[in-house]
Amino acid sequence: MGFATLRADLADTATHEPGFWAPHLAGGRAVVNAAGLLTGSDAAFAAVHEAAPRAVYAARAPGAPALLISAVGIEADTRFARWRRRGEAVARDAGATILRPGLVMADTSYGGTSLARALAALPLVTPVVGNGRQVFNPIHAEDLAAVVAVCLDLPPGAGTYDIGGPERITQAGLLALLRSWLGLPPARVLCLPLPAARALGALGDALRLGPVSRTAVAQLAQGVEAEEAPLLHRIALHPRPVSDFAMRRPAGTQDLWHARLYLLRPLVRLVLALLWLASGLLGLLLPADTFLPITDSALPDAAAIALARLGGLADLVLAGALIRNWRPRLTGLMQIGLVGAYTLAFTALAPALWLLPFGGLLKNLPILALILVWMLLEDER
Repeated sequence: MGFATLRADLADTATHEPGFWAPHLAGGRAVVNAAGLLTGSDAAFAAVHEAAPRAVYAARAPGAPALLISAVGIEADTRFARWRRRGEAVARDAGATILRPGLVMADTSYGGTSLARALAALPLVTPVVGNGRQVFNPIHAEDLAAVVAVCLDLPPGAGTYDIGGPERITQAGLLALLRSWLGLPPARVLCLPLPAARALGALGDALRLGPVSRTAVAQLAQGVEAEEAPLLHRIALHPRPVSDFAMRRPAGTQDLWHARLYLLRPLVRLVLALLWLASGLLGLLLPADTFLPITDSALPDAAAIALARLGGLADLVLAGALIRNWRPRLTGLMQIGLVGAYTLAFTALAPALWLLPFGGLLKNLPILALILVWMLLEDER
């Protein structure tokens, strides 16, 4: 990145001690805490929002500035909001300045802004939560970074400030702007009633669909508007309006591909999960006399039945891992290994399966390709 970096897992208890951070904060280095979770366990929230930041603030040299990047809208009754408030309390006790940005956008996207691009790129309709008239005033990440740099020169514990861009835009207007940037024709707005949106958020939580969550729906339902005026009266900076920075560069092929693939990623994962679930249940429950004639090999019937049942159990393990999105890279390698093992084993036991009229073993080749595509899509960082 052009400067020294330190890899640290904030869930690791080692990072909850000031001694872990002290060697890296010599010379009065400033602390900017931009770590935060949208969803997770209470233990993860506590580690990221309280334990690790408390250690970082304590490790800095006397008088060294500190700043927490929090979020607007944390008055809501959500776990995200409650833990954000607790993180702010830790920062306030440490004399840190607190910034509450609204929607932060950049030339690239991640999380919520990736979801916005994906919704904007859907064919035929553009779905919005509620009536779509919730207000946003996005700020570009470069402008936010400039504001952070200036705020580090403010007196210690300068206060808590919202920060956003000068232009207000509705949720529907923002998605229309992104759709226009992607070079797509206008689409009809589809208003999702709040109960339906909350149901989709609950499904997203259950299936680990990332930004599709109850917390995200709650934030979208109330809008993400930051009252930037009080801070801008103190500093000599003027963030750009969203209609300016959103169009400052044309969308490229990679932008359109990413927007269209973003919602296909969880669909591919769930389709693979369904495949392994069905395969596992068939391997465990299918009567032996229905699959033994297929192999027709020298393998004893008892051994073939045992392998089928063990394979069924392995398939169900993979289905569960995919549904919970557990360690995607490892889950992907396990899938490739199992598909490869099945392919080699059945090639040895019944090579005629390659010649079946409806594909037989040939179907394993596109399945392997789909697993590889899913692994690439899941590798975001």
